[in-house]
Amino acid sequence: MSESNEPRDSPTAGVDTRLYFLIGIGTIFGIGHHLDHIIRGNHVGWPLIPEVTVFTYTLLIYPVIAIGVYLTVTEQVGVRYWTIVLGGILFAVVITHFGPWATEPPQDVIDPYESVALGYAAFGWLLGLVISLAAATTYSIHRWIVVRRHSS
Repeated sequence: MSESNEPRDSPTAGVDTRLYFLIGIGTIFGIGHHLDHIIRGNHVGWPLIPEVTVFTYTLLIYPVIAIGVYLTVTEQVGVRYWTIVLGGILFAVVITHFGPWATEPPQDVIDPYESVALGYAAFGWLLGLVISLAAATTYSIHRWIVVRRHSS
């Protein structure tokens, strides 16, 4: 297990290159999923159409991530920030797309495509988003626990 080179009392303790990598992978999957919304033309919102929708609000994820990276690099936030942000994004994606309260269930991702293969590829991308967010959240929780143990 690689340890961060940060001092134990540093606000960025626990944030290592592996966590940055997982955040980056999750962000790439998120961008791809937003592009999928645009391609299939459902569940979109401002700035593509006049209405502000859930799609519009989810675009705020990217400034939150960018600000988080800046605050991490400038040693103002650390692994706790990322655990909360990543966990929140994961929760939002899962409840939006899966389960009894899903407002954008898998069929809304698959069915708009004329090609079944493309529909399932888009759904596979969504699963990649969920898996990458779950991995990033789990690793962030792990790093938070490690930092807390070492600072006690």
